[in-house]
Amino acid sequence: MSQGLKAAGKRLEFAKAVATGNDFIIIDNRSGAVKGLSALARKLCERKRAIGADGLLILERSKRADFKMRIFNPDGSEAGMCGNGSRCAALYAVEKRMAKPEMTIDTAAGIVNAVVKGEIVRVRLTDPKDIKWNFCLMIDKCPYKLNFVNTGVPHVIHFTDDLDNIDVKNLGSHVRNHGEFAPEGTNADFVKIVGRNRIRIRTYERGVEDETLACGTGAVASAIISAEAEKMISPITVETRGGENLKIYFEMAEGNFRNVYLEGRSKIVYGGVIMYV
Repeated sequence: MSQGLKAAGKRLEFAKAVATGNDFIIIDNRSGAVKGLSALARKLCERKRAIGADGLLILERSKRADFKMRIFNPDGSEAGMCGNGSRCAALYAVEKRMAKPEMTIDTAAGIVNAVVKGEIVRVRLTDPKDIKWNFCLMIDKCPYKLNFVNTGVPHVIHFTDDLDNIDVKNLGSHVRNHGEFAPEGTNADFVKIVGRNRIRIRTYERGVEDETLACGTGAVASAIISAEAEKMISPITVETRGGENLKIYFEMAEGNFRNVYLEGRSKIVYGGVIMYV
């Protein structure tokens, strides 16, 4: 694929990438040629009728980092951050010689540092904020004990011993749309402790409006909440719905977290050209 975007003749080059079960469409828009990105995301991310993906990653020029990454959900909304998306973008940037293996990525949530070693990509996310511990909300007429943290995007965490049978789509939708988190809404993570410094998660993603096979910022959110609640230490292994594991590294002091890293495998699945309207 040549550098930059080729939109002439309504043709658009793209790459398809996957990280721990999350799949993304990547478009190099450093030329700024492609417009109408929300509509494009709705069109391209639709499964069975288009390429299909959990999100559209648009790479642009940046004055403060190697490049800028914008994330659009399948419903056309723009997200502030995507952990697994940033790992895919980093791998793509190295393969296309947009950046060296150690790079910085400009996102709406702040500057993200990334290191690429083969298919293993580690990103340092912005420090978690707005943590709220052990609060109770009525959801679908039942009380639920929850935790909240913003890891670039908002996440609600609920611990459960019956992770396999929980109705993630239904309950996650109720959490996502609860008035407590209006107007932006939130992502919802359901977590089971499975060992020392090891958890399993399932995530309902805002913007996808369904359960996904993995969520990087959700894995980070679940890990740091588990670290405080269950006295776990770094690194924490996160088993995802897609069957792959993520590792979360962090430093913790008096309930505050910093130097948070997300690590796992990423790969470019294929590239192609579509008609751009």
